[in-house]
Amino acid sequence: MKQILIFIFTLFASLGYAQTPKWVNKAKKAIVSIITYDKDNKIISTGNGFFVKPNGTGVADYGLFDGAQRAVVINSDGKEFPIDCILGANSMYDVVKFRIKTDKEVDFVTLAKEPSPLGSTIYLLPYASQKENTLERGTVDAVTQIEGKYQYYTLHLKTTEKTVSCPITNANGEVIGMIQKSADPNSTTSYALEASFAADLTMNALSRMDYTLNSIGIRKGLPEDEEQAQVFLMMSNSLKPEAYFELINEYITQFPNSQDGYFNRANFYIDNYKDEEHYKLAEEDIEKAIEVSSKKDDAYYNACKIAYQAVAKNIQYPAWNLEKAMEYIEKAYQINPLPLYIQVQGDIFFAMKDYEKAYTCYEKVNQSSLRSAESLFSAARTKQIMGANEEALALMDSTVNSFGTLLTEKAAPYVFQRAQMKASMEKYREAVLDYNEYEKLTLGKATAEFYYIREQAEMQCRLYQQALNDIEKAVSMDPKQIVYIVEQVALYTRFSQFDKAIEAAQKGLTLAPDNADLYRMMGFSQIQLKQQEEGKKNLLKAKELGDKNAETILQKYSK
Repeated sequence: MKQILIFIFTLFASLGYAQTPKWVNKAKKAIVSIITYDKDNKIISTGNGFFVKPNGTGVADYGLFDGAQRAVVINSDGKEFPIDCILGANSMYDVVKFRIKTDKEVDFVTLAKEPSPLGSTIYLLPYASQKENTLERGTVDAVTQIEGKYQYYTLHLKTTEKTVSCPITNANGEVIGMIQKSADPNSTTSYALEASFAADLTMNALSRMDYTLNSIGIRKGLPEDEEQAQVFLMMSNSLKPEAYFELINEYITQFPNSQDGYFNRANFYIDNYKDEEHYKLAEEDIEKAIEVSSKKDDAYYNACKIAYQAVAKNIQYPAWNLEKAMEYIEKAYQINPLPLYIQVQGDIFFAMKDYEKAYTCYEKVNQSSLRSAESLFSAARTKQIMGANEEALALMDSTVNSFGTLLTEKAAPYVFQRAQMKASMEKYREAVLDYNEYEKLTLGKATAEFYYIREQAEMQCRLYQQALNDIEKAVSMDPKQIVYIVEQVALYTRFSQFDKAIEAAQKGLTLAPDNADLYRMMGFSQIQLKQQEEGKKNLLKAKELGDKNAETILQKYSK
């Protein structure tokens, strides 16, 4: 009797193990086949994956996607869906996270919250195309922790290439891991990475520079964190317009209450289209950004910038003008009276040529915590236009002094502007000193134009040798700029360096064969060197080109 009971118990036990758990059919619907393609639309590889979220987010092995330009998944019903984007990748553990393009929720697996202990039974769910409901059973032989919180399982279970990325479940049907590639197809030992590791893969602001991700040609999705997504979006503006526009729309879908997406799309419409239809769409996005924003002052400030820049770009659209920009920034200031908003008011008044009000705004900023070289320069520039030159120069001194006693390259633009201001006030020697300081601060980055400008000031204060050196420097840096060559020839002529004047003029005439100034100065120089016939010939040419001074010189030397 005892032996019969044991036999019956054993029989029922074996029947129990032979039965397939009820959760299998549902779980198998979450498993998909994946096909990846190269740039020529040729198949690279096929493999498995499974969905971990109802929105079509799934995981698979990274090797399947490496080098792929597009990919599709085929579900258990044989329906095909394109993979829309990559949401994360890790080449070390050979996993990738993706999302398909679908309008409906998909079947997905339940991830285990607790790791499976040593010796516990696990089940290998078959890959998607497999129809039978039998399961491969195995046991957990070892568990190693990775990345501080995820499990890496060693299993007593034989696997094949066809089972790579298939899910491993516990007895409750919860997925604990995904099968990894095996070095030995005949081994009864296999390995599985905790599925949560792949499901938790994320994008961040720097993902655009990630080599692993960039090895996949399929577009990348946005980070889940809003701030990271903002930076990611900003760093993606070098994408082709179509791809960037798609990313903006995804941002709006993902963060519908963020002003940034709407403002980005508005700017996209303005930058990429020149028609009223798209300007209208941009206007609607601006208003939507203001509506959803939790920081209304910031939203009005951004709206102001768009309207102001539209005017600067000479975009003719009724909703964008200086008055509208002022309306936006005044609303921002009413909500939050920041000095930044006063600075912007000043800039708009300046653009309106209302210099009194502009200066009043800049003066308020300069008495606030936002006082800076930029705000001081704005005030100085305004005073100069108003004709208050001495006040303007005093403000320029304050601008330069705001950088401290030991100036750096950051101060260079303001030193140059002060030099320009001094030159306009005919304080040429002081201007030259500032030009010299600018040259030193720019560490060899001064342009040909700079040397031409400094030469002009040096001539005014009779620093002739320095002026000659500077114009020669300008010509050597930009030998095709005819203005510099004409000035160089003029200085050679003035300082009686007639041979050099003739040589420089001849070079200039190869670039500008109808330049009357060069013919006149070359003719004059030739006469001074007793080359009468050549000189008169060139003076006549200058006269023919309309140079009245050439006629005067001819009359003088024809006597």
